[in-house]
Amino acid sequence: MPRLILLNKPYGVLPQFTDDQGRPTLAAHVPVPGVYAAGRLDRDSEGLLALSDDGALIARIAAPKNKMPKTYWVQVEGVPTDAALAALRNGVTLKDGPTLPAEVRRMEEPAGLWPRDPPVRFRAAIPTSWIALTLREGRNRQVRRMTAAVGFPTLRLIRWSIGDWTLDGLAPGQWREVAVAPKGRR
Repeated sequence: MPRLILLNKPYGVLPQFTDDQGRPTLAAHVPVPGVYAAGRLDRDSEGLLALSDDGALIARIAAPKNKMPKTYWVQVEGVPTDAALAALRNGVTLKDGPTLPAEVRRMEEPAGLWPRDPPVRFRAAIPTSWIALTLREGRNRQVRRMTAAVGFPTLRLIRWSIGDWTLDGLAPGQWREVAVAPKGRR
């Protein structure tokens, strides 16, 4: 039976188990041998990271062709306009081509959100706001590039969910093992 671990990856932690530069890695948080990250979550991003010991399951979770939705809570600089949100919903053109359409909505700051260390920079004259953004593809730093392309740079990025799995109940650095449904189901 394949193992599936859901981790709330803290800010500043690399999504791998080793680093020749001595930076924080998953090894400090998941003492389970033989599991690997299903996809990436940049060092400066936080939130849900799935790990498994099963290559086929990792591919099901991470491969863009499977279009498993991933939802991000994104704190942006400024207050996104209706036009900016419409652009994200329609897909934006980045240097590596157009993105698929995204689901996006404004949201309040998540209740019970843990503080980030270091804190997000704030400017007295520029407000910040939150959006929930759901993608079905996974390009390098895609969320950050998309919000910047519509004029609202990302300040904080938290992956809330992968498919039906969520961060619910996991503090930064905590993990839980979940049962894996047979192939073709989640």
